Formats: sequence, C-alpha cells, structure tokens
Amino acid sequence: MTVLQGLEPILRFRDWRMTTAELLYHMPDHPHVLQSYVWQKIDHAPEFPELNRFLDFWQREIDGPLHSVRVACTALTRPAELRYANGVFTLH
Repeated sequence: MTVLQGLEPILRFRDWRMTTAELLYHMPDHPHVLQSYVWQKIDHAPEFPELNRFLDFWQREIDGPLHSVRVACTALTRPAELRYANGVFTLH
C-alpha cells in the first residue's frame, strides 16, 4: 500500500488540510525561557479535532505550560500551478 493510496479516502473530503502548529512553551526548569515545538498532521478544518486533542494532551501530561500556539493549514489538493520558464540555464 503506497502513501497516496492510504490518503485517498481523506483526499475526497474538502475540509481535510495539512495542519502545522508552532507551540511556544515555558521550559519547566527556566520559566522565563521559551522553547518552540512544531506539530504537523492532517486535520479537519476549521474545527481541528486532532490539534485540540494534542493540546489537551499537552496541558494534561507535559510540564511546560503553553505560551502561545500559531496554526497554519493548506488544502491537500488544489489546482496545479503552471509557470513557463523565461530562459534556460546550464550548469557545468
């Protein structure tokens, strides 16, 4: 089974998106220092149940309290982008 075959059922639904979240959290031993953690998963927009589950887990199990969460997402399928090249460059 290839990766694309595994994603095929998900690709049929319009609201599934590749979601990336950057979490800034306070380090437990040094509360004035912020650390960054990047989380990425396919999630259902705009409710983001997977992200909410992860954030609940973080608050319940991880010692570092969250400072902020920044979320970005993009569609899994979209029309192809086509650009014509203005020239040809040859490298030796």
